[in-house]
Parts: sequence; structure tokens; C-alpha cells
Amino acid sequence: MKLTFPILTLCLGGAQRMLVELTNGLTAKGHQVIILMPLEGVISYDVHSSVLRTPHTLLREQDFPLADIIVSNFYTTVPVAQAASNNGKGIHVRLSLCYEPLFLPNNEISFPSYHITKHLIVLSRWQQELVRLNHGISGSIVPVGVSASFKNLHIRESLQEPLNITAILRKVEEGFSHHRDQDYLIQQLELVKAQYPKVNINFICPPEEFYTSVTLQSIKATGRFRFFTPQNDQELNFHYNGADIFVSSSIFDTGSLPGLEAMSCGATLVSIYAGGNLEYARHEKNCLLSYRYENRLAEDVIRLIKNTALKNKLAEQGERDAVNWTWNNSVNILEQRLISIITTS
Repeated sequence: MKLTFPILTLCLGGAQRMLVELTNGLTAKGHQVIILMPLEGVISYDVHSSVLRTPHTLLREQDFPLADIIVSNFYTTVPVAQAASNNGKGIHVRLSLCYEPLFLPNNEISFPSYHITKHLIVLSRWQQELVRLNHGISGSIVPVGVSASFKNLHIRESLQEPLNITAILRKVEEGFSHHRDQDYLIQQLELVKAQYPKVNINFICPPEEFYTSVTLQSIKATGRFRFFTPQNDQELNFHYNGADIFVSSSIFDTGSLPGLEAMSCGATLVSIYAGGNLEYARHEKNCLLSYRYENRLAEDVIRLIKNTALKNKLAEQGERDAVNWTWNNSVNILEQRLISIITTS
């Protein structure tokens, strides 16, 4: 197949990681994949597909090459992908990595963008049902995966550190992080620290976000938390492996990738129900999971601090479950779906 993926940025983040993993995987399977990017698009991952840079900061219909399928993702790529499709440059398929109307500005634009093409791919049953209820379209599910870079190194004891409680913090200044409920996360971890002052509270953040965020730097300046800014997957894997408990406060995510990655690295997951994370998170089986209204994130973390046997049991089951979530599986499912669209169109 000849495939065009219009992509605005491949900066560090879960959605961008999935785009890289899927395009790299399709390229490895012998498909001709072109990533169409605007002039200033960032690439922070190792990309194996061909990258076609436009001479402009916006994608235009005339920039699209001929292909069998055009795979749009973010809502701003949808109209131009459909315009290219209308001009015979490929069947338009939308890969929805997030449901933008829930948490981004301009929902008067993002909401109707789901009416533009009937060919839709989503990441989870929660997202599938959300789009079906709002738009009448039942998308096919291509699940998230875990990179082979993330695995249990069995180094926690050798680190000889106090109990490490780790979470991810993202830049807040651009207004795209409120669904992560980070103020609540910090408040809950402060409660844990107050009761157990010897534990380490660690925050992981992409370096370019941390160094351009006054808010994040002010949080670090309090001295109550450690910040890690991994430059690559090897460093991120190390920090996941240093975490005894990994905490996620996001209130809605289509896939919620970091929790799954942390489980793969042997950390015990404590999480808020976020919709998409029900694909892998099972309360009392491989993690501790609560609804946001229950307001018990700190309570669940403290429960694991008190009960080492439960913490270890959940971590071991979480690591076993995470093995089933591979990017190879995701790529194979996507490939089958795209072939089906071509043959039935």
C-alpha cells in the first residue's frame, strides 16, 4: 500500500509515539509510507518512513502525493486530508488518537470534523462508544502498545533509595493539560509526603516542556519533588524502573499510554479512571483504580506503602498483563483495517 500520514509534529508524547510506532511498523512490513509535515514540524523520535516537508507552515492539499490511503489524525489535519482525497489522492481514513472536543479549544471546529469521513480508527472501546454516541460512526479499534524499550531491569533494590512514587507532569501554559488534573495530582502526592516524609516524589517531564514552563520550574523550586527530564527512551525506561509506584491522575484519555509502560517496567500502577485505560487496568487485579469523584488517589498510594505484599502482587500481575500489548499487534490490526477499506471501497 501507498500511505500518506499528514502529521503536524512528532514531539515527545503518547499520541506522537503511537504515530511513529505505526508508521515505522507499516514501513517495516514493506508498505510505502510518507509522513507529510509542515516546514517547522518537530521530530523527536527515530522515524523510519519517508518524510516529505512542505515549504509552508501549514499543510495544503497540493502538498499531498498520490496514495492509496491518507491517514489523518489531529482534527486540524482532517479537512485538508479530505480535500486531497476529493482530488483523487487516496481514501481518507481518520486515526483519532484523542477525542479533541473534550479538552481542546475550538471544539466548534473539532466536533464537526468527525462528520467528514466515515472511515474512523479509534484506540479503545470507551472512545469508540463516545464517538458513536456523538456522531453515529462506529470506529474500528487499533489498541495502543508498549515499545520493546520499556522492560523491567530489576534494579529497584540495587538503587538503594527510599520508596519512589513517580508521575508525569506536562507543561500547563499552553492550556492542553487540564484533562491530566495535575493540580489534584500534586495535592494528593503532597498528602502522601506529609504522612510519609521519607518517600521520594518524582515527576517526569519532556525536557523541552520543563525548560520552557515557568509553572513546572516553580514546582521544582519548592524542593519537595525531584524532576526527571529524559532525553530518550533509554532514560525514560530507567526512570520507570526506578518507580515503585506510578501514579496517573488523568480524568480522560483514549489510551493512557504511560500507565501501561510503567506496568511493563514493573511499577505498581495507581490511577484515576480515564476511559481508555480500562483496556488494561483492572482494579485490585493489576493496579488500584478509582473514579475521580471518590477522591482517594492519595489513599490508594498510602495503602500500597502500608501493604508491600499487595504492591508487589499488583506489580507482578501488571507486568504479566503488559506483555500482551505490543506495537506489532497494533500495526497488524491497522494494516488489516486499511486493506479492508481499500478492498471494499
